Amino acid sequence: MAGQFDAHSVRRAEEVLRDIFGYEAFRPPQDEIIQLLISGEDAVVLMPTGGGKSLCYQIPAIVRPGTGIVISPLIALMQDQVQALRQLGVRAACLNSALELPQAEAVERQWLNGELDLLYAAPERLMTERFQALLEQAQPALFAIDEAHCVSQWGHDFRPEYIQLSVLHERFAQVPRVALTATADAPTRREIVERLGLTGARQFISSFDRPNICITVNESASNARDRLLRFIRDRHPGEAGIVYCLSRRKVESVAEYLASQGLTAVPYHAGLDKDARANALHRFLHEDGVIVVATIAFGMGIDKPDVRFVAHLNMPKSLESYYQEIGRAGRDGLPSDAWMAYQLQDVIQLRQMIEGAGADDEHKRVERAKLDAMLGYCELTKCRRQALLAYFGEPLDEPCGNCDICLQPPELFDATVAAQKALSAVHRTGQRFGVNYLIDVLLGKPDERISRFGHDRQSTYGIGTELAPHEWRAVFRQLIAHGYLTVDLEGHGGLHLTPACRPVLRGETQLSMRKAMKSTASPGRRRRRAADTLDSSALAPEDERLWEALRNTRKRLADERGVPSYVIFSDATLADMLARRPTDARTLLAVSGVGQYKLDQYGEQFLEVLAAHPPGLDPA
Repeated sequence: MAGQFDAHSVRRAEEVLRDIFGYEAFRPPQDEIIQLLISGEDAVVLMPTGGGKSLCYQIPAIVRPGTGIVISPLIALMQDQVQALRQLGVRAACLNSALELPQAEAVERQWLNGELDLLYAAPERLMTERFQALLEQAQPALFAIDEAHCVSQWGHDFRPEYIQLSVLHERFAQVPRVALTATADAPTRREIVERLGLTGARQFISSFDRPNICITVNESASNARDRLLRFIRDRHPGEAGIVYCLSRRKVESVAEYLASQGLTAVPYHAGLDKDARANALHRFLHEDGVIVVATIAFGMGIDKPDVRFVAHLNMPKSLESYYQEIGRAGRDGLPSDAWMAYQLQDVIQLRQMIEGAGADDEHKRVERAKLDAMLGYCELTKCRRQALLAYFGEPLDEPCGNCDICLQPPELFDATVAAQKALSAVHRTGQRFGVNYLIDVLLGKPDERISRFGHDRQSTYGIGTELAPHEWRAVFRQLIAHGYLTVDLEGHGGLHLTPACRPVLRGETQLSMRKAMKSTASPGRRRRRAADTLDSSALAPEDERLWEALRNTRKRLADERGVPSYVIFSDATLADMLARRPTDARTLLAVSGVGQYKLDQYGEQFLEVLAAHPPGLDPA
């Protein structure tokens, strides 16, 4: 019954946070959410990746009687979280198709015997008669519906099974439910509430901002792979990252290229066999400095906190997809990068995918609008973080100071005449040719096709020699982004004028555009080594030696236990150790991320390392 656990259980929740998870205080609104669930009420939680969503249901599940049931969409996500919880001494398990029958039966016995704090399961398994019968026998502490945006039919990760989860309220009305996601605009939030029967639930919407992530968007050309390589070598040598590509073929070619340049890079896509994908994921989670080159199928629910960069070599199909994907960087709160290189061909390819998807007209209309918003974001001339947060309904009063536009403001020029020439070229050539052909016309390039069509006799032939080809491509991209041109997909990428272009052609509208960038450098300072993620300045030599010793100890302990390094301690915890220099168990326990269980397991080893690297004397 709601309210019966309040006073004692809130104190117990604070003890669990400190003793098990190693944190001194909740981040708002974690405390409110946890109190609400402990008292038996429902909640809808929107919190950015790395914001601490998992604690919002893990702690109430430990505090309340019974077993917390977590509905999770991916096996990798379940296994990752269960592994991390067990390293904290939490009794956690999962039921999924990766388990053999004897393993699954053993987990079921633990559950029925009251030996589990948390049990993870996929929605498909949850809806089986067997699981429902087990739920009737066991005592559910709560139901946590993770990645709740999967319920949205308009979303990018729609899972039909999620819609059936409303049955939980019908059959277990007294058990509190919490739906959680990091990615949901206002329509998706409404869909979550309606489809899951959470109309009476209190909603908690945290800031979508991830200020530790530096956002960069590049105009792409044929050298995108080289620019990516320079970005990684310059900003993130030896660090873990994810590179997203649109096609499987590109995934494999980019992974091969990066590996040939001395980086540790592995491909991941649905076309690879199961063992190859499992090996890539294992290396990414367990080895340091592995880069996964993947399609968007990779990464959902990967709970790896030390991914230092997420790069896109193609434009994502929506800002929702983009936000979720870049959110996989810097979950530990340390400086990280979101880097993208895109080109007009990405827009054409994505629109072709939308038109060929077989969806109804309304769904296609929504997808086109999302793609238009994504292109507009890429062509911004003002703070990207302000625009990204505004898309999710969150105002940011001041420019962020941590995106490419804030760090290196683009040079603008009066593009009215250039736009008129480009639009006229589209009109004079019959609105059926692509960008490259139109640029050749504007530059007056001798070409057999241009002569055959008679376009060398048009008034637009050769009138654009003041701009280089890459500058004209930037003009055409921005005309499309502003809605003055549209791409005719049935005409193989030919450009069409829209009614909105008429004031520009008549000279009634002045246009300001970004100048095409020649520089390929990423904004921000050069990062010389992984340890620089700790501070804006380089570490002193003795600090760097201690940092590497702490990392090596963590890696040895992780290898001995067969878990990823971050499951032992995150980079953020090691950084706090480096800053605090604890000398005994009491002071080590004050380090963020060190709870009593981990202190008992690993404290002695890390204190030995710290003792072997005393702080240097102040030269003053």
